[in-house]
Formats: sequence, structure tokens, C-alpha cells
Amino acid sequence: MVPVPEGAYGNFFEEHCYVILHVPQSPKATQGASSDLHYWVGKQAGAEAQGTAAAFQQCLQEELGAQTVLHCEAQAHESDCFCSYFRPGIIYRKGGLASDLKHVETNFFNIQRLLHIKGRKHVSATEVELSWNSFNKGDIFLLDLGKMMIQWNGPKTSISEKARGLALTYSLRDRERGGRAQIGVVDDEAKAPDLMQIMEAVLGRRVGSLRAATPSKDINQLQKASVRLYHVYEKGKDLVVLELATPPLTQDLLQEEDVYILDQGGFKIYVWQGCLSSLQERKAAFSRAVGFIQAKGYPTYTNVEVLNDGAESAAFKQLFRTWSEKRSRNQKLGGKDKLIHEKLDVGKLHTQPELAAQLRMVDDGSGKVEVWCMEDLHRQPVDSKHHGQLCAGNCYLVLYTYQRLGHVQYILYLWQGHQATADEIKALNSNAEELDVTYGGALVQEHVTMGSEPPHFLAIFQGQLVIFQERAGHHGKGQSASTTRLFHVQGTDSQNTKTMEVPARASSLNSNDIFLLVTAGICYLWFGKGCNGDQREMARVVVTVISKKNEETVLEGQEPPHFWEALGGRAPYPSKKRLPEEVPRFQPRLFECSSQMGCLVLAEVVFFSQEDLDKYDIMLLDTWQEIFLWLGEAASEWKEAVAWGQEYLKTHPAGRSPATPIMLVKQGHEPPTFTGWFFTWDPYKWTSHLSHKEVVEGSPAATSTIPEITAVSPGAPSLPHGDLGSDRMVLMGRGSARPWKSTTSGYPDGQGNGRAGAVDLQALKGSQDSSENELMRGPKSGGTRTSSSVSSTSATINRGLRREQLMHQAAEDLPEGVDPARREFYLSDSDFQDIFGKSKEEFYSMATWRQQQEKKQLGFF
Repeated sequence: MVPVPEGAYGNFFEEHCYVILHVPQSPKATQGASSDLHYWVGKQAGAEAQGTAAAFQQCLQEELGAQTVLHCEAQAHESDCFCSYFRPGIIYRKGGLASDLKHVETNFFNIQRLLHIKGRKHVSATEVELSWNSFNKGDIFLLDLGKMMIQWNGPKTSISEKARGLALTYSLRDRERGGRAQIGVVDDEAKAPDLMQIMEAVLGRRVGSLRAATPSKDINQLQKASVRLYHVYEKGKDLVVLELATPPLTQDLLQEEDVYILDQGGFKIYVWQGCLSSLQERKAAFSRAVGFIQAKGYPTYTNVEVLNDGAESAAFKQLFRTWSEKRSRNQKLGGKDKLIHEKLDVGKLHTQPELAAQLRMVDDGSGKVEVWCMEDLHRQPVDSKHHGQLCAGNCYLVLYTYQRLGHVQYILYLWQGHQATADEIKALNSNAEELDVTYGGALVQEHVTMGSEPPHFLAIFQGQLVIFQERAGHHGKGQSASTTRLFHVQGTDSQNTKTMEVPARASSLNSNDIFLLVTAGICYLWFGKGCNGDQREMARVVVTVISKKNEETVLEGQEPPHFWEALGGRAPYPSKKRLPEEVPRFQPRLFECSSQMGCLVLAEVVFFSQEDLDKYDIMLLDTWQEIFLWLGEAASEWKEAVAWGQEYLKTHPAGRSPATPIMLVKQGHEPPTFTGWFFTWDPYKWTSHLSHKEVVEGSPAATSTIPEITAVSPGAPSLPHGDLGSDRMVLMGRGSARPWKSTTSGYPDGQGNGRAGAVDLQALKGSQDSSENELMRGPKSGGTRTSSSVSSTSATINRGLRREQLMHQAAEDLPEGVDPARREFYLSDSDFQDIFGKSKEEFYSMATWRQQQEKKQLGFF
């Protein structure tokens, strides 16, 4: 085993095996979070290589202890966790590597190879035969000629696949050629004759037509929903594998003395080891998984994950209906509840998005509220006097307008009653789309089902939300002529109280709560023995909304005869003290959404950051209590998003509630309840970037001739490969470990350094004079200014602005003309050196992610 140099992370030789260790070090990482140890096998790896790597992995696992999750990975079939380490993609290289050679040669131009690039969120590039026979219509191919790199896009590839392929191409150029190679893109062969001439000079003239696109073999959500739990134990000399349960699984099925195998649709095998299981059983865990795979007839590349009791991965935990963390349970209870019961500080919610996300509150609900009811498939405004009065047979649009950090923002709630018809639900969605167009696409839309209202929805009605069990011929009130009605009041303050009509019978009562019984002549306010003063106070507010009749307070056990007569006589009802409900604390998970043969396909991004949101994407963020669907501005399947969210819930192995709120969030309009789940969030990230089309137009294919190979400006920030947020990773291929530490990459718009590089080629026209550095150090690094305008700007900047005008300032408070994303550039050279401890030239030669890290620490972000 030998250590792999950092610059070669993501490169894997097919004849080798590798061991990768990932240790989370993010400030937001769960205390005591598990490490991940991956054992990767190349498809041409021999028995000796596999044995050496397996032995090393076993020793390393014993040293690391029980807090380590073991993964077995096979080439081209890696887990989402493994793929998430290597951005913008994985490179499979032919053959092996002699011990005295470098893993990756830098500035090596004597090369000819063809790479087959494929994948959506997780991209891979495989070395293939240098021939037209390797091509097909559905994938991307990169012809690497050392000083020239030509990306050929198949006619059936999507715009997002092209953009991600280009990101990988630029990353290869920067890491292996030091940025000194020219990139051309063939989107349409007829429009790129010069590039096609080069390709044909290397590959020969193409004979016949290209092969059709290869069908994708991605596992869809329906397949992943098939989960079976097996108990594995020895009986005499025999090994017994006994099927124990199918979904929904519960955590108590896992006994700490035993070992279990969980089979998820045959595409992934989990082995769970109880903390009291024997050492012999733990050592045999992986071999038992291999034996299980063989017995089931699954492919040898089936992914295996071995977990210890107390160190389970988020993906494993979410296969169960509920999951409690044993060791920290007593410490955790009450932490979030305490926050909820304290008076909300709107300022904190605005400045601390992580708090807003945790409490699911963008503010305290004191903004502007507008309500429409769906009548005859059209929306009718509801009088403000009746805003909080909803009917189970109707659908409503509730538009909430609020200000955050000086900007007006909107949330549109689409509330659906249990008795609403399919036509009304369809009308609700179409009217929401119309409203969104009216507001220029700025509405965050949240789909809410009756009975599962999120906290903020309750807060905007200030404790006066009442749901009636009938259809409204609405112009406000939902009361009917029924003589006896019973209402259940739940909540302790104006931000968490709701009242729902329930069947008017004694069995509907509950000793822990308060009920309003409205009869023809009187309204009874019934206080259960378990209710508290806050509940009683809120009930007295609600009673004025429901009834104007004489009010009579009734204590449980002291009811008058007429009370029971109105309910049809006495009957048993829940009377035991209700224990505080524990809020599920699952780790949020981010997925890329796509569709294959009409079925939802998800690719998880583990250790996610804002960099993983690309404008061509539809991303699903599952926080367990809510589902967010993030819509990139260039995504093509917006109308499918809600249906995908519903399918995700329906097919989830844990048996999720289909009433879980689903929120649609558009790029650039993210509320703090969404951004708070990310380690850092840059609101200016998408204010200026180039599209894939603009990048392609800036490639050599767009110029009349292919100029001599030119160097990209040294000022262009290079992309770190294999970015892991603030985590630590060690990668070894057959000896000692070398650590690597990084923060989130500065990779713009999913294009790698493509933006700067492509425009450089267009602006510099092959020159390598000193204006290169000035161009790349300007505030708009992707611009195409002339050298004279750059020099003029540079002269102005050299005089500099005062540091107080730039440090720790909100974007709107910066001097006119200052780019918020590049504010440090406007410092004088001497101030820059004093603050950053280096020159501007040194700073901009660093990787973008390092630049961002220093800017955050020093107040320039």
C-alpha cells in the first residue's frame, strides 16, 4: 500500500485497489459522528492487490474502533457516499501504476487518450479505445491531446450533463496541465468543422452512424422501497439467515447481542452489528455479506455497508420508521422544545438561518396575510375577518408577505382540505401558478394538508385558526346549521394553536386538552384535567371566533347532564397523561431528482453544500418534517417537482406520512428555513455567472481558427478535486496515510473553472502578456474587458477604498460599484497585504475554496 498524493484524488487505476478514509470535521457534524472507511476494487484488480488492500483495511478498521462505517465499493458501481467525495467526478485509468511512478503527471502534454464521460450528479470518466467505435449518441467523450482537449457532446445528452462534463474537463486541464491546455466543445458537428477536423485526424473518418444511447440502469425509488431484514446467527456448525421483517421496520427489531443483514432491493446490503455481538461475529461480517450476495444471486459489485451499533449512517437510520440515539437521548430531549416555548426573537430568525430551519419559522407570523378560497375552480378572496376559518371540503391559497434583511419575500401556502375534490386540488395548483407569474416567479410554494400544518402556518393566524368539517359556500364563515358541534383546541400560545372540529360524541374528548361544545343555546368550554393555564387562555380567545352564544366553563368530572345529552351520552375517552412528543431528529439528506421510464430516480449528495445546487437541477432536501424541492432556474421539469416529492414520500421504506408538507423553492428565492440546513450560504452566488451555452461560445469552436495553445491566466482560481466541505480524507492505494483538509469549493455554477477559462481564450486571443493577471484579478473575473480598460480599473483599485467601507458590511451598504462577491479586491495593495498577509497576486493564485475561507474569517464575505 502506498499513499496517493492529494492532486491525484479521484483518479483510480483499474488494476489497483484503494482504501479511503473520511473523517467528518465540519462544525455542524453530529457529536460522535461516524467515520467512513471505503475499500475500492478496480475491475482488473488481481487477487494479490485485493488481499493486500483488504488486510490493510481490516487493520485500519481495528485501530479506528466501532465508530467507523465500512463500505465495499466496486468500480463503476460506487455508493453515493463515495462519489460525493470527488467533485467534479471520478477518473478511471487503464492499467496499473509502477511504485516508482507518479500517480498523475502534471504538465505532461505528450498524451493521446479518449475518455467516456457519463453520469448526472455523480460523474465518471473512463478511458476507452481511441476509436469512433467507442462513441454513442447519449454520452459525452473527451479527446485529450495534451495541449488540446476536445469535449464531444452526444446529440441525446442533456444540458446539465454537458455542463457537468465541461466541469470535469476543466478540472482535468487545471490539475494535469496546470491550466495550460486549450478546450474546445463540439455541441453540433456541423458548427464546429475545425474541431471535427482535429478529431478525424486522430480517430480517422467516421464510417456509418453512431451507436444509440445506452439505456440507464439507475435504481429507482420503487426498487429501493423493497427492504427486508434478516437475523444472522450460528446454529451448531451451520450459519442461519432468517427473514425477520419487512417495512415498516422499527428500531427495536435490532437486538444488541445479534448481527443482522438488511437487504435494500438487492442493490445495497447493510450488515448491522450489535454492541454486545462477539468479536468473531464482527470479523466475519463482511464475508457473511458476500455469502448472502452469492446466495441471492446478486451481482458481485453489489454495494456493502457494515455498521456498528451507535455508529449508523443516515441512510440506514432512515430505513426505519423512527430512530432514537441511545447515548445522548437524555441530553437531547427538551433542547429544541425549549427554543420553541421561548418567545421568538424575529431578529435572531433573520440573522440565524440555522435557527429558522430548526424551528421551521421564517419569522413570528406578523407579516401581511391574504387568503383565497377555491370556489367553482376559481379563487375568491376571503374577508380578513374570516382569514383563519377554513373548511375541510375546500382548498385555500394563503399568501404571506414579510421582510428579511431589507428584502420583501413571499410564501404561498396551498392548503388542501381532507374532503376537497380532485378538480379543486387541480384548480388550487393552477391558481397558484397564476399567482406566481403575477409575482414574477418569486413565490415560495408550500403544499399543506389539513391536520399537518407547519408551525409558521399556525403562527400567521395568531392562534385563531379554526378548521370546520364541511364545505363553505364561503365568503368567510364555515358554520353550518348543525345544532351540536364539538371543537378540539390544541396549543399554548398565539404561534402554535389550532382548533379543529371533531365528531360531536364523548369518545372524541381527551383529558389532556380543551374542547368547545356548541349547542343550540349555549357554548360549553370543557377543560380536561391535564390542561394548563396557557391552554385555557388560548381557548378563551378561540371561543369568540367560533360562537357568540353564552359561554359556560365546565371542568372534567363536573359536567352537567345537558353536556352529555348533547354528545349522545357518556362514552370512554383517552384520559392518561400524554407524554411529550419526541421530535424525530434525522439528519437532513440532499438528492438530485430525475425520471426514468416514468419512475423517480434519486442520487444522494452526502456532505452537501450550496455548491451542489446547480441551475440545471431539481434537488430534494429531506429534513424529515418537511420536504424541500429546489428548482434550478434552468431546470426543465419544474411541473414534475411536486409529484416527485409525493412519490418520494409514498415509496419511502420508513412509511412516511403522505401529508408531510412539500415546499417548492426557486433558485435565488430561498427562505431561511431552507438555507439554514446548509453549513454556509452565499446569497450572491448566482448574481452573475455564465450559462453552458455562453461557456461553449467562448471555446475555440466559436472562433474562426484554432490558435496556438495558450496559457490560462495564473490569476484564475483552480478547482480542488474531491472537495469535502470541512472534512478530512485520506486515500491510499496499496502504506502510510496522508491527510487532506479542505472547505467547500468555489466552483461556480457547476462549471468548474470553465467560466474564467473559456472567456480567457476569447479575450486574450492567444496572448500571454501581463494583462492576463490583471484580467483575472478584476472584480468580474469572467468579463471580457480590453487590456486598456483593465489597466484603468486596476489603477483606480490600486489607490483602494478604506477597509472600514468593505469589512463586515452588508451588500447594500457597500460603496457604489463594488462587487459584493469580490469586495476584498477594492482594498489598496498595502491594506490587502496587511489584512491578508499576502499580496493580491498570491491570494488570487490560491484555490477558490481557500480564498472563500480566508474571506469569511476576515469579514469580506
